[in-house]
Amino acid sequence: MTTYNKRFIYFICLVSAMGGLLFGYDWVVIGGAVKFYEQFFGLGGSPVLQGIATSAALVGCMFGALTAGALADRYGRKPLLVTAAVLFTLSAIATGLFNVFGWFCAARLLGGVGIGLASAISPMYIAEVSPADVRGRLVSLNQMTIVLGILAAQIANWAIARPDIGGQIDPWNIEMGWRWMFWAETVPAAAFLVMAFFIPESPRWTALKGLREQALAVLGRIGGQAYAENELSAIAASVADVPEHKAGLKELFRKRYAHILFLGIFIAVFQQWCGTNVIFIYAQDVFAGAGYTVSEAFLNIVVTGVANVIFTIVALQVVDRWGRRSLMLLGSGGLALIYCVMGLCFRAGVTGIVMVILTVLAIACYAMTLAPVTWVLLSEIFPNRVRGIAMAVCTFALWVGSCTLTFAFPSMNASLGCSGSFLIYAGICLLGFLVFLKACPETKGKSLEQLENEL
Repeated sequence: MTTYNKRFIYFICLVSAMGGLLFGYDWVVIGGAVKFYEQFFGLGGSPVLQGIATSAALVGCMFGALTAGALADRYGRKPLLVTAAVLFTLSAIATGLFNVFGWFCAARLLGGVGIGLASAISPMYIAEVSPADVRGRLVSLNQMTIVLGILAAQIANWAIARPDIGGQIDPWNIEMGWRWMFWAETVPAAAFLVMAFFIPESPRWTALKGLREQALAVLGRIGGQAYAENELSAIAASVADVPEHKAGLKELFRKRYAHILFLGIFIAVFQQWCGTNVIFIYAQDVFAGAGYTVSEAFLNIVVTGVANVIFTIVALQVVDRWGRRSLMLLGSGGLALIYCVMGLCFRAGVTGIVMVILTVLAIACYAMTLAPVTWVLLSEIFPNRVRGIAMAVCTFALWVGSCTLTFAFPSMNASLGCSGSFLIYAGICLLGFLVFLKACPETKGKSLEQLENEL
């Protein structure tokens, strides 16, 4: 029985997963700042400009994700993680500095490129260094750091924002508060940048590049010499029939990968279109629709963030026991039911604590199922030779889904209200349940090379 170097494994996985923490913070911090910078830049009454402001980072995400695969396959996983850390740091500083709306959006776009890189590379790196029997839990660490980043952004927003004055927003929030919400990100971004230099390159990438000794050294630190030899042999066998120069989009889009590529793209887009991320980004609008003031909404947002963390911890405990397929079915089916009830409650004019409870239930369901398992499945189902480019394609699709969802919500909410919006999300979740019932494989407990042979 192999004895693993757990301290080393958890260190390199947690450092890589810090990309997820910055991803979560950068992605959600705008939800607390939105009401303040909208007044500063005079965006009120223009759903289009509001959508541009909130989706600018997501456009950057698409670009970062689209380029991540080719760059990671050429230069390795580690340099891309370092690059993401640099972009997070620069974006955090610049976003709070600019007084011109166009430059504000440009700074958000720069941070989005960092998110796109981190969201594609972090889970892939973790999957490539993790032993099969704990891979689900370790890849889910990336989602754990994402939700910790989300919670950190929510707490920072709550702590920085000054209370309303006579029912009106404190002018300091409009002038400076939103700036400090973005600047607070520089602390974890700088920490990620420093620690990223202390992790090794992915042993599967070095093996694919013919750097056998380097791959053996890292695999040996993970599980010993026998483990390293076995893993290296399996990696070599998995790519023996695919010349390196063919490991790109042309290879990925071959007929043999069609069903897996479709499933990966569907999983990625569904994680966004299921609607839960609207709650994080437009939380103030959702709670305003439930009858809460801005100050009360901030506190409720922190409550949802705590629920997000708690149920992500639950996911870490069950993902390698219950399996990926079961959790995807539970998440899509559960959200379909919860959103249906939420939509009907909004239509009936229900306000107060009932809506907070339903919102927390939706986030809890998402946090222990679709949020982490999406990244686990995407990092597992593709072959070694095309994993980098496949993760890039699927992550690009995910951010296209996120961008369209985020851009569309202000207009959709204005025309259909929260009721119509959540009933639409309920229908999307039902569709996801049916697709997963038919097409989602079970991957728990299998090596990446074993999955390649089966899928």
